[in-house]
Amino acid sequence: MAELTIESQSEAETQALGARLADALQSGLTIALNGQLGSGKTHLVRSVCTALGVNEDDVNSPTFVLMQTYAGGRLPVFHFDTYRLGDVDEFVAIGAEEYLLDPDVVCFVEWAARIAEVLPADHLVIEIEQTAATSRRFTISSTGQISDAVIQRLALPTPQL
Repeated sequence: MAELTIESQSEAETQALGARLADALQSGLTIALNGQLGSGKTHLVRSVCTALGVNEDDVNSPTFVLMQTYAGGRLPVFHFDTYRLGDVDEFVAIGAEEYLLDPDVVCFVEWAARIAEVLPADHLVIEIEQTAATSRRFTISSTGQISDAVIQRLALPTPQL
């Protein structure tokens, strides 16, 4: 499958990446986000949601509530944070796995490595590495045909971030 690395030197560049990702997304896709605390997982989701037409102030980390729902944009978004879950069984027990299979929404899963075994076979993986105070390295990889198409759209020439 495909892989794309994008370097962001500022929050503004990360927001531009979020806008590009929003343009490339299609419903039915799950995006697995992995990275250390403070690496920018929620910031990226906020940037994507804002570009989709969701009010920026409505997008918050679901760390304590496990899931946030954002409607009103081009695509409905479900945003999960599995950091506080003990294991994948807790994710399944709350019924979250069913959202990942909904063909009409986009799902973002922070700390996705914790529930990797229940992610759809075709999902986009974004590894975020903090390289300095405001710079990040985003390694985006596909696991199937739909996520591969997203990477192909992201890789198209665009103005400099």
